[in-house]
Amino acid sequence: MIILTAGSLAVFGQDATPVSHVTVPAEKDIALLRTDLRSEKKKLIALNVPLTDVEATRFWPVYDQYVAEMTKFNGQFYDLVRQYSENQKTWTEAQFASMLDSWSKVQIEQAKTRQKYVPLVEKVIPAGKAALFFQIDRRLYALMDLQVASYLPLITQ
Repeated sequence: MIILTAGSLAVFGQDATPVSHVTVPAEKDIALLRTDLRSEKKKLIALNVPLTDVEATRFWPVYDQYVAEMTKFNGQFYDLVRQYSENQKTWTEAQFASMLDSWSKVQIEQAKTRQKYVPLVEKVIPAGKAALFFQIDRRLYALMDLQVASYLPLITQ
């Protein structure tokens, strides 16, 4: 993970290629990327959160509910990304303000959903494993956010 992060941060360096020249992937590519990431995310959680058979039987249905709720907000986020990437050169200040408002609301709803699921996950697995799950989950979401952000051109004024 450190290698990915360090490589991605190079876009802020003076010698790096300007972010405004980054190619935005097609919508079908983003949909495929999202499907692949969800599949890989579940595998990574399964590999890194040591669950007994009984814990796994109780955890995975709660996890699937959590993912279904988070997917709704991720869809809103990706819609914002798509709208921005397609139209940002012609947007008005009001459209940028609306995008910022929508983006911050999505972030708040994601945080509320995580908060809602902490006690639900703790009911089905021990608190230490629940904490580990949310650590891994948050890191994976951060990596997905970083991956998407790397495709977005910065706003030019």
